[in-house]
Amino acid sequence: MSKIEDQIQKMTGDVQSSSAPDELKNRLVQRLDQLSNLMNSPTFLPEFDQMDKYIAWILSLPWVTRTQDMLDLTHAGQILDKNHYGLQELKDRVLEYLAVMKLKQDSGKTSEIYRAPILCFVGLVGTGKTTIAASIAEAMGRSFVRIPFGGMGDPLELRGQSRLHAEAEPGRIIKALKQAQSKNCVVLLDEIDRVTDSGRASIMGVLVELLDPQQNKEFVDYYIDYPFDLSEVLFIATSNNTNNIATAVLDRLEPIQMPSYTDNEKTVIGKQYMLPRILSISGLPDNSLIIDEDVWPAIVRPLGFDSGMRTLERTIEGIVRKAALQIVTGKATEFHITAQNVKEYLS
Repeated sequence: MSKIEDQIQKMTGDVQSSSAPDELKNRLVQRLDQLSNLMNSPTFLPEFDQMDKYIAWILSLPWVTRTQDMLDLTHAGQILDKNHYGLQELKDRVLEYLAVMKLKQDSGKTSEIYRAPILCFVGLVGTGKTTIAASIAEAMGRSFVRIPFGGMGDPLELRGQSRLHAEAEPGRIIKALKQAQSKNCVVLLDEIDRVTDSGRASIMGVLVELLDPQQNKEFVDYYIDYPFDLSEVLFIATSNNTNNIATAVLDRLEPIQMPSYTDNEKTVIGKQYMLPRILSISGLPDNSLIIDEDVWPAIVRPLGFDSGMRTLERTIEGIVRKAALQIVTGKATEFHITAQNVKEYLS
């Protein structure tokens, strides 16, 4: 038996032992049988390579794999509080959803347990839209994948290309499921309002199907060419505003406004969340950097008002980098930032 025949036989065995639907497995086995009869054909090698790639994708998808939901509301609340300061209304909304899931699970009425409302966090840049979605996944014990929509102009980026095209591959939805390795993962549709004008209508059409539980249970990627059940996926969307989102998509979303942060909130977040994290990842020793209370207003507003947190984060990172340079060059080992010397540390 030739090496190619061994490979085809192995591919057949892998398909038959996989978790893919029986109908799809039968189709693949039949196609492999046909392929083995074409070994002397000049088109055999391209056909074999294409089939090998396709089967690899089929075997990599979580057709039946799912994670066990963590529906402990106390644990979920602790995760949300650990990662985010304030945002109580939003946190309450997440806990309400988990409470409904837990009641259904406890009562045994699980047929609709995964029919989640599609939350859409709307707010300015840097207000925490992406990170709150990741925290929801962590609180539920689910895998988390982000799909960026900024600059997307072709619906095929979501739905994939037919295998008839050279270099065809699945769309971002299927790629996200492969990355998550779970069919009940959390998928963040990030900045859905920032698609290009030319592709907006067609991309919104795909979103309507993705976000509708009556349609997404048989989502067909053009490359996979077989329905995949997305009904257990928890989709979360973000946008800077809702002006550029189609009405049909908005009808399937529950917009939640992300508020701008006050200077007091930024100070608390900077002191309790950002500074300890940045110190940890930078390698500075514990308690080596102390910032006086009256210095924080200058750190919070180095260039004036900013609705989000990114400027604050960059400012703190800049302070920590200057301290790290002095440690490495042997100039100092401890730093006390006061109103008198703060300008030495601010860019």
